[in-house]
Amino acid sequence: MRTHLKKAGIIGIFSLLLLYIINYMSGNWSQSGPVRSTDEQRVSWRLDRIEETLNKLTMLIETSAQSSDIKHLPKVVQQKKKIPKPKLYPNSALFTKWGDDLTEDEQKEAEALFRMYGYNAFLSNRTPLDRALPDTRDSRCRNVYYPEDLPTISVVLIYLDEALSVIQRAIRSIIARTPKHLLREIILVDDYSKNNDLGQRLQDYIHHIHSERPGLIRKVRHKRQMGLSQSRNSGWQVATADVVAILDAHIEVIEGWAEPLLARIKADRTVVVSPVFDKVHFDDLHVEKYLSFGHGFDWALWCLYESFSQDWINKGDESQPGKSPSIMGIFAADRRFLGEIGGLDGGMTIYGGENVELGIRVWLCGGSIEVVPCSRIAHIERMHKPYALDLSPLMKRNALRVADVWLDDFKKNVLIAWNLPLQNHGLDIGNVSERKQLREKLKCKPFKWYLENVYTNLETWDNLLGYGTLKNTIYSRYCVDQGAVPGNIPILYECHSQQPQLCYYNTESEIIIGGLRSHKVNSNQCLVDSGSGSTPTLQDCKVARQKELHMHWDFRQGEAIRNKATNRCLEIAWGLNGYYELIIQKCTGQAWKIDNVITTF
Repeated sequence: MRTHLKKAGIIGIFSLLLLYIINYMSGNWSQSGPVRSTDEQRVSWRLDRIEETLNKLTMLIETSAQSSDIKHLPKVVQQKKKIPKPKLYPNSALFTKWGDDLTEDEQKEAEALFRMYGYNAFLSNRTPLDRALPDTRDSRCRNVYYPEDLPTISVVLIYLDEALSVIQRAIRSIIARTPKHLLREIILVDDYSKNNDLGQRLQDYIHHIHSERPGLIRKVRHKRQMGLSQSRNSGWQVATADVVAILDAHIEVIEGWAEPLLARIKADRTVVVSPVFDKVHFDDLHVEKYLSFGHGFDWALWCLYESFSQDWINKGDESQPGKSPSIMGIFAADRRFLGEIGGLDGGMTIYGGENVELGIRVWLCGGSIEVVPCSRIAHIERMHKPYALDLSPLMKRNALRVADVWLDDFKKNVLIAWNLPLQNHGLDIGNVSERKQLREKLKCKPFKWYLENVYTNLETWDNLLGYGTLKNTIYSRYCVDQGAVPGNIPILYECHSQQPQLCYYNTESEIIIGGLRSHKVNSNQCLVDSGSGSTPTLQDCKVARQKELHMHWDFRQGEAIRNKATNRCLEIAWGLNGYYELIIQKCTGQAWKIDNVITTF
């Protein structure tokens, strides 16, 4: 009430002043000055009095504001128009949504660091190490009670030439958000980094941490680069806690991350668990909540997200753990159980496949894998991986190693996915004898059991007859290609043997073009003769079957490709554009070959 009265008093003063000025200038009020004066003197004298009154009023308002609850008086602020600074790197992904206010020197520094790390290390270096993170857990997770006697945990952070501030932030978040009595140690595994910041400056930070928590951090440094799988093994081998959690170094843990993982392992020591990864954007480092999914893979053994089972969905409780076919590399496990099933395969090189190998082995050899939604970790998704621009050769080699040890008769599917011949693929996968002996020792189940009981969404590809690029014998420099995407017109294009040119012929007489999907829920593109015109088309195979389109072809290696319904052939002809083009016409005897034959057809 007092505040309203004081505000009303100030408004009244303004009103009186305005009335005073109007009347005074019009001569309606008497003056105490000389009666006889010129008009000019009168106006000047009145203006002086007005100025004096205004000064007094200003002092009155300031005094009133200081002694009242009024914090601010209205101000007229003239907005300055921001002039955007010129962008030195307009095509850089880093500056698409971030960095408008940076100077040219700052842009140069930020871009250089971005190319070095694949994320915004410039911004990371200017972000508090103990920054707050959004709590992305389901609300039900916050009300779960966890017992005090949970297993202790060793946290392994693996890295290769990571930004120092990113590692520091990971360490700080683990310390701040893990109960002190549960956190036994943080183990830093350096896979032969050459970044100078990760020498003395990191050691200085460790000394600082040890002033608070003596001996908490341990370091392991490889004498040569050994890759992700061996780095994880190195951390596990020196860990001493009941549970070992193996994480990337470019993460921040979210409040309550450890307890749900430890509780599941306490209930069942043979379960290997993974948190849910929330996405830290590479450019502005903000955290985006991700939904909870299982971890799967395709037949090339690239990892991907997989929906939980229908039973999990039907429960309607997103806080509950869900079974997962595999693991994506960030996980926690009972330290001794992990040793009992062989740790991680040290024969893997650099990157890729080791996580899928572990997932398959756990399921086949007596354990299980779960994703625990109440445990969440914020993970930086790099724009690019600076340590290997093309990971495919590494991944291909590792995938073949996994297939040779664990996939039994289904290892041919890995060769098909990589478009390699079934015999003599020519890649050195290393010595696998010890891993095969481990499988026998553990009395692990056959891979067919895994497909029938764990990963039922995988297609078995049992009906394939041939695969690879499809070439006409007249002009073998060019291959059948799926053409523009989106679109449904296949073309003839210079051979490069990448996915758009991968073709498959099966026992249903279908020709699939543009890659073969590994999962039953996904659709392939089948070659179809419309029955009129000369242009072939690609149609969703499931739709083509339902609509009974002309999708079945007679084909023998080195002979014509003839449509069973229209009796027309897939051929090539000289087009108006001066190039050979793919057409369908009356058969003239042209022949085709596909790279690899599984069964003679």
